[in-house]
Amino acid sequence: MILPRTWLRALLSGARLSGTLLAAVACTCNAQYTTDWLANTYGTQAAHVGNGARSMWVAPEGVIYTASMWDENSGGVAIYQQGQSIGTIGINSEFQGSAITGNATSIFAAMQVGTPRGSGGVGRYNRATRTRDLIINVSTWNALSRVDAITGLATAGSLLYASDFFGNRVRVFTTDGAWQSDISVASPGALALDSAGNLWVARMSAAAIVEYSPAGALLNTIQMPASSRPSALYFDASSGLLMVGDEGPDMNIKMYNVSGAPQLAGTFGVQGGYLDTTTGIRGQVGDKRFTRIVGIGKDAAGTLYVLNNPWGGGWDLGRNGGTDIHAYDSAGNLQWKLQSLNFEAAAAPDPATDGALFYSGMNLYTGTAGGTFVANTVDPFAYPADPRLNVNDTQRGQHFGQLVSVGGNRILVASGQNPSVFNFFHFEPSKGYIAIPDASLPGTAFNTTRPVTGGFSIDSKGDVWAGLDRTNHIYHYPLTGFDGYGKPTWGAGIALPIPLSIRPLTRLIYLAETDTMILAQGIAGSWDWTAMNSRIEVYHGWSAGNMTRPDPVINLTSANPKSMTAAGNYLFVGYVHTVPNIDAFNLTTGHLDTTLINSSNGAVDVGNDVDSMYGLRAFLRSTGEYVVTKDNYNGSNLVVYRWTP
Repeated sequence: MILPRTWLRALLSGARLSGTLLAAVACTCNAQYTTDWLANTYGTQAAHVGNGARSMWVAPEGVIYTASMWDENSGGVAIYQQGQSIGTIGINSEFQGSAITGNATSIFAAMQVGTPRGSGGVGRYNRATRTRDLIINVSTWNALSRVDAITGLATAGSLLYASDFFGNRVRVFTTDGAWQSDISVASPGALALDSAGNLWVARMSAAAIVEYSPAGALLNTIQMPASSRPSALYFDASSGLLMVGDEGPDMNIKMYNVSGAPQLAGTFGVQGGYLDTTTGIRGQVGDKRFTRIVGIGKDAAGTLYVLNNPWGGGWDLGRNGGTDIHAYDSAGNLQWKLQSLNFEAAAAPDPATDGALFYSGMNLYTGTAGGTFVANTVDPFAYPADPRLNVNDTQRGQHFGQLVSVGGNRILVASGQNPSVFNFFHFEPSKGYIAIPDASLPGTAFNTTRPVTGGFSIDSKGDVWAGLDRTNHIYHYPLTGFDGYGKPTWGAGIALPIPLSIRPLTRLIYLAETDTMILAQGIAGSWDWTAMNSRIEVYHGWSAGNMTRPDPVINLTSANPKSMTAAGNYLFVGYVHTVPNIDAFNLTTGHLDTTLINSSNGAVDVGNDVDSMYGLRAFLRSTGEYVVTKDNYNGSNLVVYRWTP
């Protein structure tokens, strides 16, 4: 997906220089639109906050290092200081993301499959040159991609400690890679070393932290509440407290006095985190309303750093919920945040708020210039079977959101990058921002096992339209209503033949307000059912009976169309492997009225292209302004265009 962003050169080579194209280039120069972004603190490629950080180490001088399994156009270890991005280490696919630590001269990070020693290796990197100078072979489990072999790292003096999860041991090496000893620990996780040189090991599934002497003798066990999940450890030498990030239902940091027999000395963060209902709305994030805590650290000045990885994510781990770093002064006051909450995803403007809120498959945003992270809509405790948590999901995550509001009832549809399965959710007042799982298509609620390969649409009335695989039909599932909790139900599918002139069908959009069906053709005989051809047919009066006479027919001239969305009287089309442009076609005339490129003069990175079937969303506000959102996997953000024709 990493492509040069030379959009003009690609445009000229990938399309015919017809009068229509020249007009499109000309009209773009005067287009009345703005280019904005959401879901990342910074909007440029150079400054953006890195994707999906899953572990963190903080140097005494306040330099932060985070590790991610994938960052599309940056190194997998990101470096920050004082709320700014200051560089990266390695390439985008070098690290597993599961563990990182460091000392005065080096960074140590768990590697991933495809690197020397694979997922069983730990790489050592020079902090000054940011280059790798050693790989230490820690685990025999060197071919794992969807799970972590190395789950904890820590250093003390000349020693490096590493959790070999499936080996049921913590391995001790010199920082130059010479093996010293092994400590037997069942399923070890995060690590910390105290002032006496004793080793603390988190055992997440056992809700316990165990202490070992430098010689490997078991000293103490902290048995946390059974539902606790100790996910991050940090020993604060200034206070003598062991800080434990709990990603169980408490969603806070527990602090233990370990100078003698360990005792709970206090907590940091709201009890219940983002799911607490006494200090906010269920699902609402905030300064101390933590989500999934995966990293804790302090610098010499006493600043506390907490890394959250909001809930949601698929099997490749690089599409986890995001990077959310909070920095607090010694009194516990929030100083700043760094956030990267979107990788390969899309967010839909919310009709109920006239486009002020934006719903992705996992998160909720509002605002401008990076926006505000409002809520994480996943509750892993109340709904552990939520498909957005399924690590075996073949779609690699359900981050793409579509949203409608019917009679005050919101329906969220979440899917993956190139989906054949769509998952449905509703919202209840008592559950706040949490999206409650309801059904899937295909699935029993729609009485079909056929995947959706001919396009999907949920219209403003809540009706579902889907091109089911190998049927040559569009199936219309009318919304029949909501129960007392807001859960939707649909009636039996009504099979409608796909017009011969547009087969094979690959995309569809139905606009209920104007009874308009928009159908896009796939590529006949292609192995890639997700690909679009150049032909798009618009049927006005579809439900009134016009299923045979398209008017207009739009013939795209730009190469490789990939995604389309529609609102009001406009169809918006994005392209893959070519340009970041979004073309706006008039649904009455079929004319290309404008092309959204970038009005920000470089202040906002808009990515390379649209590399997803449903990577565009659009909404017509009551003011007459069109709001169009676009997935930007390079900058780990959401591009937002606001256009008034």
